[in-house]
Amino acid sequence: MPEIVDAPVIVSNKPGSFSWGVLTERHPALIRRVRDAFPYGPEQHQALDVLLGECTEGVIEPLGSDARDRDRWAGWDRGYVGGSWFDAPFLWAESYFYRKLLDAVGYFGPGPWQGIDPFRPFKQAELRTEEAEAELVALDRLAMRTVDEQARALLQGSLWGNRADLGFHLVSGGGAAGGNVGAGHGSGAGAGTGVSAPLVADDSAVLWSLLPAGGPNTVCLVADNAGRELVPDLLLIDHLLRHQHAEHVVLHVKPYPYFVSDATTADVIDCLRHVKRADGVAGMVGERLWEAMGRGRLVVRAHPFSCAPLPYSDMPDDLRQDFAEATVTIMKGDLNYRRLVGDQLWPATTSFAERTAYFPGPVAALRTLKSDVIVGLDERTESALVAAHDQRWRTSGTHALIQVRR
Repeated sequence: MPEIVDAPVIVSNKPGSFSWGVLTERHPALIRRVRDAFPYGPEQHQALDVLLGECTEGVIEPLGSDARDRDRWAGWDRGYVGGSWFDAPFLWAESYFYRKLLDAVGYFGPGPWQGIDPFRPFKQAELRTEEAEAELVALDRLAMRTVDEQARALLQGSLWGNRADLGFHLVSGGGAAGGNVGAGHGSGAGAGTGVSAPLVADDSAVLWSLLPAGGPNTVCLVADNAGRELVPDLLLIDHLLRHQHAEHVVLHVKPYPYFVSDATTADVIDCLRHVKRADGVAGMVGERLWEAMGRGRLVVRAHPFSCAPLPYSDMPDDLRQDFAEATVTIMKGDLNYRRLVGDQLWPATTSFAERTAYFPGPVAALRTLKSDVIVGLDERTESALVAAHDQRWRTSGTHALIQVRR
């Protein structure tokens, strides 16, 4: 196969495409849900109505002259402002939509709504579900298994926790979210095994080989969603620290609310408190993580580029240095995957290693499939998936992958 040097950037101007559906259905529905979630005043209601009209019928308008990050977004613009939302790159259009949504509800202030996360009620509701409680109770049973079994189950829990995506489920009405940390859901399926198992690629053994117990390892974990995805991420972090797979973990989150459920520092604290309040093993995990933050073994960072509408190949030097110093960087979730390999229509057999060759150190992707982007599959796996599911397997959230580039 000749090397693929480029592929079409995903845009949203094809009716019926996944990205078209996000802009025409998911974004308007989200505006209505946010409008109903808070007792906003006339100013916010009017701004939300304007945004609804802009993103469905109008052109992309610039940020206001008083926007604190106007210059930053002007630098990220590639001439899309003033054009159609549907002709802009999908990644850019989604990111800009969420930035403008925060403006509409007064998140950046000044005013009484400054700093109020418009997605917080949805995130909080996730932590109060019976499923969330059951996942913490499952830790008591998991603690009776061997350390290796615990490691495999917690990695799978972090992977399948990525199904707990409020943008995917809350708005679009997808199926049940989440994964049980005690179940080891989907373990053992490798690339090339066809469609009988939900993992279309499984480099978990390679990931663990990069983190031998007792080594001077630093793990960067780039979080995706809050709530029921972030909790399994924190449980995995506790295992890495407790069993000396990592001396330090750097948890990268978003500097402000983004993509409905993406994790911020406030969400990390909410999840830690949720775990600390639990009985049994979960409560002890919460205490250990709280202490790890106090001792600097677990560090939270929120870089502005985390909310950039650009691929990681364009990352600034300070963020590049952070990843370069890590033993391995774990990228969680669909959005991080799109930014890692490029939000383009790559052939599924495109090499993951080649697409991530620019990354300054070893990198792993843990992701359930909820968008069109996919690389790193062999021809047999892709053919079997297409035969069984047409192209729905790319976006349905029913399949997942663990891919690693040393």
